[in-house]
Amino acid sequence: MGGRRIGALVGVLMLLVSVGLATARGRVNAPGARARGARASFDEGRALALTRTQLAFGPRPAGSAAARRAGELVRARLPHGRFEPLGGGLRNVVGSLPGREPAIVLGAHYDTTPLPGYLGANNSAAAVAAVVEIARDLSRDRPRSRPVAVRFVLFDGEEAPAGFSDFFAQGLRGSRAYVSAHAASTRELILMDFVAVRHERLAREAGSDAALWARLRGAAARAGHQAYFSAATVSQVLDDHTIFARAGIPAVDLIDLSYPCWQRLCDDLSQVSTSTQAATGSSVLALVRSERARPG
Repeated sequence: MGGRRIGALVGVLMLLVSVGLATARGRVNAPGARARGARASFDEGRALALTRTQLAFGPRPAGSAAARRAGELVRARLPHGRFEPLGGGLRNVVGSLPGREPAIVLGAHYDTTPLPGYLGANNSAAAVAAVVEIARDLSRDRPRSRPVAVRFVLFDGEEAPAGFSDFFAQGLRGSRAYVSAHAASTRELILMDFVAVRHERLAREAGSDAALWARLRGAAARAGHQAYFSAATVSQVLDDHTIFARAGIPAVDLIDLSYPCWQRLCDDLSQVSTSTQAATGSSVLALVRSERARPG
């Protein structure tokens, strides 16, 4: 009798152990489960949704009510998001991840050209969405050692006011203010501008740092998207990265000025390619991850 009780207890215990192991295996192998230490990847669906949400505000010229609503939205989605006032009612949106300084800056501008009805899908709601998605992914990383700090900066006032006579002097207001305040704590800038154009192949803009562009192409190759980035060089353009470059800070600009809807009303959601946005976003995410680990 005693032997039967012991045998029954052993059988129950073995059943419980086997159920526990099966449950544990199910958790590990469940759809969507991430292995310990796995890193987040760029989510094009989330990036497209944020692009669409910005466009729903309508035109967002610097200082407008729509631009302020867009600024509130993206501030809430950046890690440690905050505003840095520029004066004149303008404000940069800044997020951050801690680490060694000087920091990497990943930027885009969130204002639109002051043209009635202009939505600015590629110029530059798609880039803003890409920066926010990359920030989300990086904030979930668990680096093994103390990495380089990252600042996510969405510049206000990139576009010059209506009726301007000198773009460089009257535009680029957010980047000018940021560099004035933070040049000493900035190692480099990666600027995302036109990053979701259909059939895009980005070349190095002549004002962009050649070494940093080469590292971007290497990161794109690792991410499987080298076809989107060319070794060619195209003419220089004045953009937010120009302010950094002239301050001696290495900077690259992801921009395609062959885009046929640049500064035209056709720059709407129909012009946004999710595959291009995913490719450029994934490549820049890979670059920032490698730059965070790079000495210097």
